[in-house]
Amino acid sequence: MTDIATRLRDALKDRYSIEREIGQGGMATVFLARDLKHDRSVALKVLHPELAAALGPERFLREIKVAARLNHSHIVPLHDSGRAGDLLYYVMPYVDGESLRQRLTREHQLPVEEALAIARDVAAALDYAHRQQVVHRDIKPENIMLHEGEALVTDFGIAKAISAAGGPTITQTGMSVGTPAYMSPEQASGDADADGRSDVYSLGCVLYEMLAGVAPFTGPTAQVIITKRFTDPVPSIRAARPTVPESVDQAVTKALAKVPADRYATGAQLAQALVVHTGTTPPGTSTGPAVQAAQATAAGKSIAVLPFVNMSNDPENEYFTDGIAEEIINALTKVQALQVVSRTSSFAFKGKNEDIAEIGRKLRVGTVLEGSVRKAGLKLRVTAQLVNVADGYHLWSERYDRQLEDVFAIQDEIAENIVKALRVVLSDREKKAIEKTPAESVEAYDYYLRGRQFLHQFRRTGIQHARRMFERAMEIDPGYARAYAGAADCCSFLYMYWDGSRSNIDGADTYSRKALELDPELAEAHAARGLAVSLSKRYEEAEQEFEKAIKLDPRLFDAHYFYGRATFQQSKYADAVRHYEEASRVRPEDYQTTLLMTSPLRSLGRTADAEAALQRGRQLVERHLELNPDDARALYLGAGALTQMGETERALEWASRALAVDPEDSAVLYNVCCVYSLAGKTDDALRCLEQATQNGFGHKAWIENDSDLDSLRSEPRFVQLLQRL
Repeated sequence: MTDIATRLRDALKDRYSIEREIGQGGMATVFLARDLKHDRSVALKVLHPELAAALGPERFLREIKVAARLNHSHIVPLHDSGRAGDLLYYVMPYVDGESLRQRLTREHQLPVEEALAIARDVAAALDYAHRQQVVHRDIKPENIMLHEGEALVTDFGIAKAISAAGGPTITQTGMSVGTPAYMSPEQASGDADADGRSDVYSLGCVLYEMLAGVAPFTGPTAQVIITKRFTDPVPSIRAARPTVPESVDQAVTKALAKVPADRYATGAQLAQALVVHTGTTPPGTSTGPAVQAAQATAAGKSIAVLPFVNMSNDPENEYFTDGIAEEIINALTKVQALQVVSRTSSFAFKGKNEDIAEIGRKLRVGTVLEGSVRKAGLKLRVTAQLVNVADGYHLWSERYDRQLEDVFAIQDEIAENIVKALRVVLSDREKKAIEKTPAESVEAYDYYLRGRQFLHQFRRTGIQHARRMFERAMEIDPGYARAYAGAADCCSFLYMYWDGSRSNIDGADTYSRKALELDPELAEAHAARGLAVSLSKRYEEAEQEFEKAIKLDPRLFDAHYFYGRATFQQSKYADAVRHYEEASRVRPEDYQTTLLMTSPLRSLGRTADAEAALQRGRQLVERHLELNPDDARALYLGAGALTQMGETERALEWASRALAVDPEDSAVLYNVCCVYSLAGKTDDALRCLEQATQNGFGHKAWIENDSDLDSLRSEPRFVQLLQRL
């Protein structure tokens, strides 16, 4: 046993049993050990003594805490860290697999699809970490483990701890943080503030090597490699491997841009680019619906939960049946490793008898959950089947014959079985979120589900009825925080779109405050509170609430979406874009965020980005309207996009369709006004805006900042209207 192993064994004998050395790298020696307290195998990594001396224990242990905060299915978590005499160590789970380096040493090149799948897993991990303000700084094949078909990133936060002692190079030891073959130009030049785009560059190098069999820049010394990175163009992967699709080559080249601003801004964007590029099918490859669906979802594990079929004799039970499916959607959304299609998209197939492969193709998912509910008195029968889109086989199915009071347990079991079937490892936090009981009273829950059903209609009468259902749920269960949060949102929506009276602001304020009092850890309550106080222009408080909501549930769409709207109202255009982008990552199929993003982008002078967002939004809204042809909101927001793209005639036709759905709805009138304004139809625009405000639209801050109305601002009627609000 080595001297270090002996010293470790003696110092940590009460906590860890050191078994053998299993690896050594530039920063640490790795031992297989046994965690005596928890009876589990771990990888115990010990910094080289000279590096430990350069760092000092206080700085290392303080900085390494960043790794302990990360919780993602593609990140190997930090279990422990500490000091053993003059040795500094950290402990991670032992992953029973091989590193990507071992795989590349054995096989040289990987199959294209497998290489892209690994890159997407790593990109997902990077995207999550960067949103927690953590940059890895040393992405390389040695730090990527392959386990049961998944890629796991190790040593997150370790390079940050080391660089805290003096930048990219520890001068006392001559040890660099980062590896020359994978180091970004800015990191190589000693930029201590290199951001997440540096990791995107490193991942581009890794993907290049997986496909080409060699790193993009090579040389006899580290200095030669780094110099090439600054001076030489990125060599084409296709020159080394012609079978790699050209689009993949282009994606890697963009990731390896010398200037950070020219790369993908986030890991999510790189992952999405690789999803799109998998659609380039080599000759002779099948392109049927099932194959296309599988290709489209290769970025990660994806699922659509279809509305369950109501098998009860009473058609009124439809809300209960839909509610169960929606609750499963909400539970699965808590899982970082899953991409879950929104309720709006999956429920578009309600009552339609379409083939699973076709549904999977349209929704771009790899799996679909379908089921049925039979409710008779206090008896409940629920069936559920998880279907693999690619081949139509059941991955899991179950039937539950229970009492009505067991409905919460049934929903939990379905969600947990889906996670198991898709081989997703839940963090403790995700497991608790899935298992959290939605209500104490089944009767109160019943009214809550009724409220959710009406809330999704997004019409004035529907929102008003939803509020009454939530209030009834509160009467039955005064401690039901989610019902209070739902009522608060109803008041906020009524104020924003239909009834700008003080009573709605007060209602939103009262209900959201009560929701937080009842459950301070409920993300939905913080999001509802943030929206409520933003309407009273208490923006600092609103931002604190949105931040708390996102910290509690990073996948909560409403928190990101309304945070973006609140910052836009303050003319904080860069912040608005950032929050809209986060909302789009959470719900990629949502057209609203992408289209609303164009206005702040134009205000920032980012014309090219605004045009790109407009094109993306147009595609998303057209896809949405294929499934939901009578969605007035999609029609009027899509009409606005078409107007900006010069398709005025089609835009006006969509605007007319939106008005036909509900000609008195103030939200419809306001947004059709925007379309007319962009189309230069000033009189029609002012008429719609006046009618919208007469019917209750009173969101003055939004009107003041909406660039769609710029053509009206010099009109006396517009000025007078603003003065009246």
